[in-house]
Amino acid sequence: MSALFDLTGRIALVTGSSRGIGNALARALADAGATVVLNGLNPERLKDAEAVMAAGYAPGRVHSCAFDVTSDVEAARGIAWVEENVGPLEILVNNAGIQHRVPMLELDVKDWERVISTDLTSAFLVGREAARHMIPRGRGKIINICSVQTDLARPTIAPYIAAKGGLRNLTRAMTAEWAASGLQINGIAPGYIHTEMTQNLVDDAEFNAWILGRTPANRWGTVQDLAGPAVWLASSGSDFVNGQTIFIDGGMTVVV
Repeated sequence: MSALFDLTGRIALVTGSSRGIGNALARALADAGATVVLNGLNPERLKDAEAVMAAGYAPGRVHSCAFDVTSDVEAARGIAWVEENVGPLEILVNNAGIQHRVPMLELDVKDWERVISTDLTSAFLVGREAARHMIPRGRGKIINICSVQTDLARPTIAPYIAAKGGLRNLTRAMTAEWAASGLQINGIAPGYIHTEMTQNLVDDAEFNAWILGRTPANRWGTVQDLAGPAVWLASSGSDFVNGQTIFIDGGMTVVV
């Protein structure tokens, strides 16, 4: 049974992985045996993340490639770099994303476009370039990182909600076009995850109480809660799972 989830020898690229959830997902894939490529925009921070992660694995298991996931030219360059310098890409995790909080009536169109470009268009651009290489080989796993906002809405985050809702249907569109070529494309939709970037929300007593009351599991999620589903969707254990978005939210999206 364990062989179903063994990623030994497989090469994985995780976008937006110099820190936070992306970094934790890269570690989970590496722990399952994958050779991982970290990605981000800041070369210095990315190299630091690579050095920290590489210390825990055999030489050659951790790499990094800085490129802008919102650029078609850069996405092509980044995927080409992985293919030429690390090996055939078998696993892509589209994790890069940003947030911008402002009421819609005050939302500048440039901020709308920036969030949509980073959170949705990037998955199309990087996913398409990865698929160009995966399809001729007849295998590949693409995991798009969605959110509970794929299904739910809150005030002041309209572009994020629109992007994450679009990402679920992009996952379906990729499935419709690429599944017959041996690819599996699925989404993971985390709930409210406790990380250093959400620590201020955890420390807000009123917001924290709302999260605990709204979540049947009565707790925040952790990055480790995402590790198992990510490895499963990246592994042979999910070879007939396609076009699905798996909510990892402690039950938040199934209750009123």
